[in-house]
Amino acid sequence: MNIQLEKMRQKQECERRKRIAEEKHKEWVQKKREEERRERERKLSKEMAEKTTRELEKMQLREKAEVKYKEWLKKKRAEEVEKKKKEKEKEKEREAELQEKKARSEKVFKEWLHNARNKPRPVLNGYGFPCGNSTGLYFYYTCVVT
Repeated sequence: MNIQLEKMRQKQECERRKRIAEEKHKEWVQKKREEERRERERKLSKEMAEKTTRELEKMQLREKAEVKYKEWLKKKRAEEVEKKKKEKEKEKEREAELQEKKARSEKVFKEWLHNARNKPRPVLNGYGFPCGNSTGLYFYYTCVVT
């Protein structure tokens, strides 16, 4: 009887140890799953934070690029306005020069016209032959030698 009782005790002790081991194993598995879940959540939150940071950086870059583009566009427009202004000034200068040249040429023409009226008229059949008679040096050249 003692042996049977001893075997029963051993069997109960073995079952108790087995249950304790199973419980410890279940606890360990549960802890491991919980750790894995926390780790996944941590990784997910870290990835989300990195993604948010990247998106924020992209937005900041876009904003900077937009600001630079607006400044460049403003500068270009100012340069175009300045260029058009210079072209208008040059055109005005050209027109002023043309007007001045035209005025000078008209003045010179009027002076010439005024002076042309007062100038003595050339003698008809001149060429050193007044009234058809040769005079002086021109006689030698006009005379035909035979």
